[in-house]
Amino acid sequence: MVDSKGFLTYLCYFIFFLPVFVLLFALGIIKGGIFSPFVFLVIAFGDIGVVVGLWPCHLVWTVYCINRTKKFDPYLKCLLILMVPIPVALWTVVGVVGSVIMGIGYGFICPVMDTFKAVSMEGVSLRTKLIRCFTDGTWSNVWGACTIVRDFADFSFHSYFSVMDGLLESKGEKPIELKVFEIPGCILCAILGVLVDVPFITLIVLYKSPILLFKGWNQLLHDLIGREGPFFETICVPFAGLLILLWPIVVVLAALAGVISSFFFGCCAAVIAYQESSIKRGLLYIVASMSLFDESTNDFLYLREGSCFPRYSSFASQIWDNYFKACEHTGKELLRAGAVGMPDLETWRNSKNKIINIGIPAYSFLECFLHSIKSGSPGFLMRDNVELTSLNRPEGRVFDWMFEPMSIMKEQLKRLNLVETEELYLYKFSLYHGDRERMEAWQNGGFPPEDEIRRAQLEGISRRLQGFCLTLSRLPTSRRWFDGVVKEIEQEARRGLDGFDALDDLTAVV
Repeated sequence: MVDSKGFLTYLCYFIFFLPVFVLLFALGIIKGGIFSPFVFLVIAFGDIGVVVGLWPCHLVWTVYCINRTKKFDPYLKCLLILMVPIPVALWTVVGVVGSVIMGIGYGFICPVMDTFKAVSMEGVSLRTKLIRCFTDGTWSNVWGACTIVRDFADFSFHSYFSVMDGLLESKGEKPIELKVFEIPGCILCAILGVLVDVPFITLIVLYKSPILLFKGWNQLLHDLIGREGPFFETICVPFAGLLILLWPIVVVLAALAGVISSFFFGCCAAVIAYQESSIKRGLLYIVASMSLFDESTNDFLYLREGSCFPRYSSFASQIWDNYFKACEHTGKELLRAGAVGMPDLETWRNSKNKIINIGIPAYSFLECFLHSIKSGSPGFLMRDNVELTSLNRPEGRVFDWMFEPMSIMKEQLKRLNLVETEELYLYKFSLYHGDRERMEAWQNGGFPPEDEIRRAQLEGISRRLQGFCLTLSRLPTSRRWFDGVVKEIEQEARRGLDGFDALDDLTAVV
């Protein structure tokens, strides 16, 4: 039997909620209408300025690096140089169009979100909530747009040149050769892949779109009644309710994305045929790709057990914060120990110092690995006693890519059974990238093993760890986060210098 009091409570809540939602939504739209022109100007012109301004540099420097690198053979170099204008032009178009869309969307969505967020604040007075409803999402939205432009500039400049420097520095590797005689077979696989995969994957999409429509509505209504999922947070309730109405549009967009992806599935057959040097395997992939797409959509729609699609986890933000806090703590420790100094921090600003950008993260990862081994952890024991294992790690391709090489490096270190002097030597080698002059200057008690094979094993692990950290440094928001780390280390350095100055003054007085 339904509780009449509870029913009346929910009815009153619904009647009260509707006008409040309309007022707050209108207020957010008004704020968006006022400040969106500023946001649009900052994001659109800022990002477009970065794209257009760096376009000649990207084109010329990419051609130069391809020409100078020893990673490709002459035939592949010629092909890549001829094809360079295509991705550069596409990057320009995507950057310009994406900047315009981002400027419009961010300018209107954030004020609305911040308005509802102000209402849902806990532990504050009603007067504060009302004031925040009018102030949040105004100039803070403009500053957020500046942050977006900065991240985009870091990615377009620092990450790009980091990749190109890695291309120039590749030595001692066997050049990648262009298999000229396999190109006709690859083209054949691509054509057949498109002819087969596009119609069949389109049929799969059309068959499963109604399932996505009704299952999505069912799940959203279930979450609405039980205040779960997107309806759990008060700030998300209006947008989750709007999602119920707009869900058919989402399904149509998902279907279009599936149809478009079928073209790339088919073209990927050429890549498989080239990599495996086998037309047969390319043709087999055409059939396998349809099965892969079907299984993936089944997992996404929960039609059968298992899922390979990423899911949001708050643990992933926690891991990212822990990583940069560890780098900050490590940097301060190394500063106090005299392993790094202000010259290293200053040269990092000009992207000319790998000790700060890669050495300190590698040192932090190494500390985590060795601490986890000594504590007997099955995974990784991070700072604040946060343990990351294969059971609680966030799902997704990115974390698969990160977790597996970390686990391999940890197991390699575990099998070596390092003594203390070897551990300290590995710390020093990872920090300085094998720079013998810097390694000899910092006497931390670490010495290389006498066995040349064991020494090569240690240095090989260190180089793989440095390559892992180099890849992390190229992520879009990495440099902005790491800039905050460097600022904290610089403040620590200045406090140390002020302390020495005060001590010198006291000595002079005495």
